[in-house]
Amino acid sequence: MKRNWSDYVIYVDESGDHSLTSIDPDYPMFVLDFCIFRKDHYAQVVAPRVQAFKFEHFGHDIVVLHEHEIRKQKPPFAFLKSQTKRNAFMNGLNRLIEEADVIIVAAAILKERLAKRYAEPDNPYEIALTFCMERAFKFLRERGQERHTTHIVVERRGKREDDELELAFRRIRDGANYEGPMPGFEIVFADKKTNSAGLQLADLTARPIGRHVLDPAQPNRAWDIIEPKLRRSPAGRVRGWGLKIFP
Repeated sequence: MKRNWSDYVIYVDESGDHSLTSIDPDYPMFVLDFCIFRKDHYAQVVAPRVQAFKFEHFGHDIVVLHEHEIRKQKPPFAFLKSQTKRNAFMNGLNRLIEEADVIIVAAAILKERLAKRYAEPDNPYEIALTFCMERAFKFLRERGQERHTTHIVVERRGKREDDELELAFRRIRDGANYEGPMPGFEIVFADKKTNSAGLQLADLTARPIGRHVLDPAQPNRAWDIIEPKLRRSPAGRVRGWGLKIFP
């Protein structure tokens, strides 16, 4: 019997950490990034293209695309020290993201401002999760999918962190948000070694959003590719719709 599944699946990643006690002056923020895919497009187009990209550049599809390791040119990305190979790789990666039919909903938490404004600020992760879940729920509701089961896939971080996240998720889903109960949402924890195209695309798109928020004037090719994919208002507005910056 076919379950009442949604037509969509959501992959989640983050950029920065959510600690308010140790704030990195070079990146004083936390970004949570929801990548929303139609399942048919994801299965038939996105995942096979990510696989083909890996075969082209590595000869196999076991490697996991991590933004941090790519940026730092750490193994298995040490070959990116060659400019020719780096150009070919980055052009291909940019094209992969550009051609993926994905809607992005993100929340950027400015940690220094949050710590100064509130005597007892909430956890940045929970704040960002609430914002992203609210906007993803609105997206699904606009498509008549809000009562179907939509899986939100996150990467495991450790038992304590996962337990805290699941508790926060259930509290938000059950009504601790501006939209009311969101009964269709289910959280799925994926092992860090999971070779998921969706999780990797969420990882690749989170940090460029943070960099743009920190310095909008700085040229940012990745942001230029990501920006058209952010959820928009009927008038085309991104702020507050596909990107929530707080406080």
